Amino acid sequence: MRIREIKEDNRTDVEAFFSQQWGSPLMVVASGVYDCSELDGYVALNEAGDIIGLLTFAYRNGQMEVMSLDSVKEGVGVGTALLETVENGAREKGKKAIHLVTTNDNVHALAFYQRRGYVLHKLYKEAVKKARLLKPEIPHVAENGIPIRDEIELIKSLV
Repeated sequence: MRIREIKEDNRTDVEAFFSQQWGSPLMVVASGVYDCSELDGYVALNEAGDIIGLLTFAYRNGQMEVMSLDSVKEGVGVGTALLETVENGAREKGKKAIHLVTTNDNVHALAFYQRRGYVLHKLYKEAVKKARLLKPEIPHVAENGIPIRDEIELIKSLV
């Protein structure tokens, strides 16, 4: 596996990955609407050069926020490698912390991030209801049966 920075020469592949995995590169969260295919980030590539994971981030109010993290195969270290890459880059840029947001139903992501040192920071009640006004295709109930209502912000100190 190789980790590579997202650049103009691989943006088309990044956009195709988002479309294939999520139907759209648009991400609607409490902080705004983002086209993840236009954000900075990193791709994880397999030996054939195919994208097997992708992480995007944005700077908001001087803070780094992970906007998306996706892996086509879980449990083999792709997500961890991408997260470590962005954390190291943030440290090099003098950032003191990284923020990210997930929804209340995403218990798998909540566990993944907490195992890697992220802590619960803020709860945005009913944030997904507002997001559905901009992106109505967001489901009301997750595949695990949990109603999708709130956003949870996690933070990791880098100092």
